[in-house]
Amino acid sequence: MEDTFAFIIHPIDPKRDVSRKYPTLGKLPRWLIDFLSVFFPPVYISEITGIRSEANGRFLRGWFVACPLTPARMMSLPPSIVYKKIVQTGRLAEKLGARILGLGAFTSVVGDGGITIAKQLNIPVTTGDSYTVATAVQAIEKAAEIMDIPIQTATVAVVGATGAIGAVCAQLLAPKTNNMLLIGRRQDKLQEVANRVNQLGCSHVSITDDLSRLTQAHLIITVTSAIEQIIQPQHLQRGAVICDVARPRDVSRQVAQERPDVLVIEGGMVEVPGNVDFHFDFGLPPRMAYACMAETMALALDQRYESFTLGKDITLSQVQTIDKIAATHGFKLGGFRSFERAITEEEINTIKQISQQAAKILVTKSQPKSGSVSL
Repeated sequence: MEDTFAFIIHPIDPKRDVSRKYPTLGKLPRWLIDFLSVFFPPVYISEITGIRSEANGRFLRGWFVACPLTPARMMSLPPSIVYKKIVQTGRLAEKLGARILGLGAFTSVVGDGGITIAKQLNIPVTTGDSYTVATAVQAIEKAAEIMDIPIQTATVAVVGATGAIGAVCAQLLAPKTNNMLLIGRRQDKLQEVANRVNQLGCSHVSITDDLSRLTQAHLIITVTSAIEQIIQPQHLQRGAVICDVARPRDVSRQVAQERPDVLVIEGGMVEVPGNVDFHFDFGLPPRMAYACMAETMALALDQRYESFTLGKDITLSQVQTIDKIAATHGFKLGGFRSFERAITEEEINTIKQISQQAAKILVTKSQPKSGSVSL
């Protein structure tokens, strides 16, 4: 039997994303697209070809299918209506021949994290969150290395630490750093995560719901389910590295415009093995996919047709297992991207130089002038 999968996408930026498939509809006002999205049927986007396992040479066939709802509509409509629309999209995937279904962006966030959706379909479902965790941690470690930030002594922050992805990111990072800052809304849940992080080897853990505390952090993973961009230029210290795993993103574009000393990368971008052709431009370079997509592909290549990641809880063992499966078949961390475009090594070096120059200027200004007397 042929190995197949499907992955659900949906419009995050209504005008931009709708235009990619329907240029005429994309010309409508944003509010009108948002309003009409609840009336649109599920949409067939494209067939995905060319994925090939490096372990056994098996090919994989897949499809993108779209749930028409925007994030704003998913958050404002009754859950039953949102579930119904996602399940309809899943049934389109079944008709195409998919043997496993991946939930993208907000379709994996709404309600109970895919459990209700999986119960109403005849194929297994995965949110992709396990591999998203693995690649986010790999990305922040690689970026820290490039920016000469020693992760062991740096302050590492996780924004959205009470969520499924954030909590396990914190646990994976715990043995690697002595200082961690956990940010989230629920103090009781934050304390639970802090206790686990402490037990896993991080000696100093702080919890807060105050984003202004981010100025203390050198390395940041942000993975909230907020609709609006919550991290602004004033929240960041000089030379900080931010891995933005959230979709829609957490980091404001003003950071790129106003903070040339800060490196913002997108978490979870993965290079897919084989000569893959998505036959649709969803904003990444050729052969690159989000980690949630890659988890679905890797499971299909491994012929593990099971609901691998569902619900609001993710375990370390799940993350370690999917990371091993993906590596076996040839998936690997791709180049960095920032605000939907590839960021080159030269650009990263420029950010690094600006940060270092700003540090020198700060040190010079803080030194006493010649001839002054220190008491």
